[in-house]
Amino acid sequence: MSDVKRDISYLNKDFNDFRSALINFSKTYFPKTYTDFSPSSPGMMFIEQASYVGDVMSFYLDNQLQENFLQYARQTDNLYDLSYMYGYKPRATSLATAKIDIFQLVPAKTVNTSSIPDYDYALYFNENTGIKSVGATSTNFTIQNSIDFTVSSSTDPTTVTVAQIENNVPTYFLLKKSADAISGDIRTTTFSFGAHEQFPTVEIQGANIARILDVVDSEGNIWYEVDYLGQDAVFDKIKNTNVNDPNNFNNEEDSPYILALKQVQRRFATRFIDNQTLQLQFGSGNASDNDETIIPNPDNVGLGLPYTQDKLTTAFSPTNFIFTNTYGIAPSNITLTVRYISGGGVQSNVDANSLTNVNTSNVNFLKSNLNATTAQYIFNSIATNNPSAATGGSSGDSIKELRENSISNFSTQLRNVTADDYLVRTLSMPSDYGNISKAYVQKPVNQTSDVTLEIYTLSYNINKNLRTPSNTLKNNLKTYLNQYKMIGDSISIKDAYIVNIALDFEIVTLPNYNNNQVLRSCIEALQTFFNIDNWQINQPIILRDINVLLDNITGVQTVKRVTITNKQGVSEGYSRFAYDIESATQNGVIYPSLDPMCWEVKYENQDLTGRVSTF
Repeated sequence: MSDVKRDISYLNKDFNDFRSALINFSKTYFPKTYTDFSPSSPGMMFIEQASYVGDVMSFYLDNQLQENFLQYARQTDNLYDLSYMYGYKPRATSLATAKIDIFQLVPAKTVNTSSIPDYDYALYFNENTGIKSVGATSTNFTIQNSIDFTVSSSTDPTTVTVAQIENNVPTYFLLKKSADAISGDIRTTTFSFGAHEQFPTVEIQGANIARILDVVDSEGNIWYEVDYLGQDAVFDKIKNTNVNDPNNFNNEEDSPYILALKQVQRRFATRFIDNQTLQLQFGSGNASDNDETIIPNPDNVGLGLPYTQDKLTTAFSPTNFIFTNTYGIAPSNITLTVRYISGGGVQSNVDANSLTNVNTSNVNFLKSNLNATTAQYIFNSIATNNPSAATGGSSGDSIKELRENSISNFSTQLRNVTADDYLVRTLSMPSDYGNISKAYVQKPVNQTSDVTLEIYTLSYNINKNLRTPSNTLKNNLKTYLNQYKMIGDSISIKDAYIVNIALDFEIVTLPNYNNNQVLRSCIEALQTFFNIDNWQINQPIILRDINVLLDNITGVQTVKRVTITNKQGVSEGYSRFAYDIESATQNGVIYPSLDPMCWEVKYENQDLTGRVSTF
């Protein structure tokens, strides 16, 4: 019997299949050796034990195979690992965001017989200043960026109103700024490192960990968070001042900071092990070693270094163009202080008018030698409020969200491939470096040009009117896009045209309606319609939409006429560009020019007019 070639089935998966196959196997190849297959026989005990083992092994084999696929994995630690493989960083919590209004008083001073705010008493709120909500359950919020009442720009405007008057002369002014705040507490932990170790890791344990705020070692060095340890360049911001940039400091209105790239050796990457454990990993380099970085050149790329293989097949990352195998410095014989933000969740979506308790420990005057009594009075005048409820707070990624977000992130990887990628990335530049308010991306009209794409841009001035971006802002955008663009793409950043318009309309009202009230409602609706936030470069004006808008106003019987005209002339405060609107109107649509442009109603109180007709 030992020489018989036995037929073995490899399709069995569960207990019953294994049991039936073993019984058939015994009957086929051992018909006289064992014949009692009753449930209580000793032979069936061994057959069923073998079937049990096969069932368990089959289960774990299927489970291990399943856990290798993002769509089917169920174990949390495997899902987190697979998400990072897809380039997605899971969220353990989602922070709520709120718009905070910050107020302070400043005394008045007289300059050339006019009373103006004395900005010597303007306050400075350091970044990460805390604000608590009032109520049964207090929630902490943090102002993300610093607030400087001594400056005003399009990205950080200051509203000034008269607060107190004596003998018809202002004595105090009220300053107001708005800032973005996120929910969460700033927590601190420390880690001590001994002798040098390659790629050391430390872990922060806790619920609702949002992100690392900063890492500073005991010698005062800053450690920078990067997406991966091979990334040696990070964004750095330099105050846009005369000292730092004599050529562009006058353009601070739309670019408070100059964007620059900074190479850093002290860096770390983070990853969530699970929803309550954040791991920090550092590089392998030793600060005491003379580990020179190697800039790629024909000597060390094409020919190879002495005693090493050639580098013809080396892939140099655009974010790590200096080739090194250290992946940054590993901390050794030092202590790191880590500050991180913890919080968020649904409970952080606080109501409006509840964020009023500000922590003033991070607030100070920039000027010294101030009158102590006046300074204390100003300091006591600090007030904050959130006019709208906080939104966005939720728990971390669910299993389903983890899968879907990872798959979605894999297709983009933050690289700019399509025109839409460049558009989104242009509008995503951090506000510290200036805001591109409007952007339009197209292929160059001149096909013989070496330029791959043209990006037309516009920004806002302090009154939220359109303006062409400053050179500083465009240079910041250029530096920012260089980190994401394809190596073969050549981009030209240009100014879009601004065309100012005015609208005049004529309506007939229904009987028994107040004409002035109906007219006011129509103008308010048009102001909302032509709000500059609602308009993009090369967006046409559809006259039927305006007629439908006015027709839907309560009290309007019919719209007799809607006329749009061009407003042009720098001396009158408008754009210098004229536009033939009549020729550009086709079938009730006013089309933009071939050169990218954006419509703007600059002075809505005087450029949106109407009247009520009696017939």
